[in-house]
Amino acid sequence: MIRALFPLNSVVLPGGRLPLRLFERRYLDMLTHSLRSEEPFVLVLLEQGRSDTKAEAAFHPIGCDVSVVDFSPLENGVLGITVEGLRKVSVARPWRERDGLNRGDVVPLPEEPKTPTPLRHADLCELLAALCCHTSVAELALGVDYDDARQVGWRLTELLPLAIEQRQSLVEMDDPLERLEVLSRLVESME
Repeated sequence: MIRALFPLNSVVLPGGRLPLRLFERRYLDMLTHSLRSEEPFVLVLLEQGRSDTKAEAAFHPIGCDVSVVDFSPLENGVLGITVEGLRKVSVARPWRERDGLNRGDVVPLPEEPKTPTPLRHADLCELLAALCCHTSVAELALGVDYDDARQVGWRLTELLPLAIEQRQSLVEMDDPLERLEVLSRLVESME
């Protein structure tokens, strides 16, 4: 299936929410199409050191289908939206349209297995609960099932202050328990 691609310096995973500010015509048109057709677009991570203003945006091939869950006009013609991750996808063949919008053939990735969060990762659940109490995160109204290792790993991947490449590596993992192990080591190295 063909989807519009929205390259950013951020990630979102299934069930996650991310506030965005749209002001470029290509992305406002993308949003209009998405809302009218009820078709998601794909959020992909820009490669480090790249920007989407160049002739060719370079981004990672694994991203997430997203849908708009809220929007509101801001100052100076900027539109604020909040997107929610639906499912991880692979961008098989990207291209850039004349208007500058990136598109690609998108293939949904297999759903990660729902796996109970092991007791040994109770500290990660506590850390996530503390992060979710922060005002800007609380405003996103994330409903986290702390007994689901996928959700704990996904939310920590989105919320922890990680390097872009670390974040993308976690996005690309398909084993929730492996992701929690890596996150545990990353958190230890931050302390």
